[in-house]
Amino acid sequence: MNRPLALASSVAGAVVVALDGTVLTVAQPTLQRDLHASFAQVQWTSTGYLVAVASLLVFAGRLGDRYGHRHMFAVGMLGFGAASAGIALAPEVGWVIGLRVVQGVFGALLQPATLGMLRVAYPPERLRRPLAARTAAIGVAAAAGPLVGGALATGFGWRAVFLLNIAPALGFGVLALTAGEQGEQRERERPRAAGALDVPGALLLAVALACLVHTLVTPLGVTGALGAAVALAAVLAGAAFVRHERRTPAPLLPRMGAPPARAQPRVGEIGSPAVGAALALLVTASAALNGALFACVYVLQDDLGLTPLRTALLSLPLAVLLIAAAPASAVLLRRAGARPTLAGATAVLATGLLVLAQASGTTAFCTGFALLGAGFGTVMVAATHVVVRQAPAESAGVAGGWQQTAMNVGPVLGVASATVLMGHAGTRSPLLVLAGAAVAAVPVCRLLPGRSGPGATASSAGLPAGGSDTEHTVHGVERNPFPPSLRDHEV
Repeated sequence: MNRPLALASSVAGAVVVALDGTVLTVAQPTLQRDLHASFAQVQWTSTGYLVAVASLLVFAGRLGDRYGHRHMFAVGMLGFGAASAGIALAPEVGWVIGLRVVQGVFGALLQPATLGMLRVAYPPERLRRPLAARTAAIGVAAAAGPLVGGALATGFGWRAVFLLNIAPALGFGVLALTAGEQGEQRERERPRAAGALDVPGALLLAVALACLVHTLVTPLGVTGALGAAVALAAVLAGAAFVRHERRTPAPLLPRMGAPPARAQPRVGEIGSPAVGAALALLVTASAALNGALFACVYVLQDDLGLTPLRTALLSLPLAVLLIAAAPASAVLLRRAGARPTLAGATAVLATGLLVLAQASGTTAFCTGFALLGAGFGTVMVAATHVVVRQAPAESAGVAGGWQQTAMNVGPVLGVASATVLMGHAGTRSPLLVLAGAAVAAVPVCRLLPGRSGPGATASSAGLPAGGSDTEHTVHGVERNPFPPSLRDHEV
């Protein structure tokens, strides 16, 4: 797949998934009335999707590494579109829940592929702009989703919400399949994941993540013995996954198993400290953003008596700055490197949360939302750049799977934390706690790659702490900054 098509497909896949989540939130009350569903049933239209997608993202990424990201993207988009069409025709809420789970499975297939295709199509030093474009598109979709969903649900009913994504999903899915002739040579030359598929590891990770997400989205006070058992299952499955991965010769997480001749992971491996730090920052930032938005809705509407429309208008600076931060992040990464960029962005995000925690007027709220959007947008681009760029081309799918897992678990964790804190310490308390979590995450940035001069060597860049953000020159299978899957004459 050539670069323009890879970028267009990546953006389209990310937008389809982002729109699906935001428009459904607005349409859920209409769905509940039309299908005479209970509140718990409506909640499972979101929970079922989240559990399915979070549990399968990493394994889906490994499938892309093995069989080709273009194929996984095509299957994911076609299945996502077909499931959307089925939901639009669903006769009762049980069908909606079941098809949302199916939609989550196909969503898990396409999401890592949107990043894997970029990693294979672009050399590492040119990933900044494609990732920025992808993030800006997600920001536009997130901002437009509630408006579009509200208009469709009001004018045509909740079923129209699920018709929205059918055309782009099917169109780009078919396009990815028909791009096969021009992409076959590159697919054959692309580095493939070695070894057998780690099915036991995939099952253990799926159980751990599914139980974790289920525990986080289940309201407190209604879990009982079953909820405690699910939470315990998440811990046990997670521990078993780590133990299994350290012992198996072909782990699901590359290099998680200890190599016999090396004590530390190299930069460019998914198990490196830099990638772990970037994933931790993604979880923290997405938890802070979503938890803050959840709390601010109650602050603005219940405490200050604003209407939903006024609340939405006050939060507009968040969407504007999130979109604007994407291209600015590419410039910051090039000039300063990942370490200072992410440290500064995390500090800006924390500052926005503190401003919102003390805000009482329009200017203060707009300023807080603007800082929150600028900080989160920069963290998302820069941390994703670290994860995808540091991964070898043959592990790009797994890297994308972990990035998407972080972006799915973080929001659930943030909203769950905000719910608990609001019930015990007031509506503004989550903003202070989440700001503290963001500040506590700043030291993690020391593990990230910094900017070094053109002549920097591996030793001078400090590889154990994440290495340099300049061109990759020794990555095992990559002996130059250009992935083996793309040659100069093939651009």
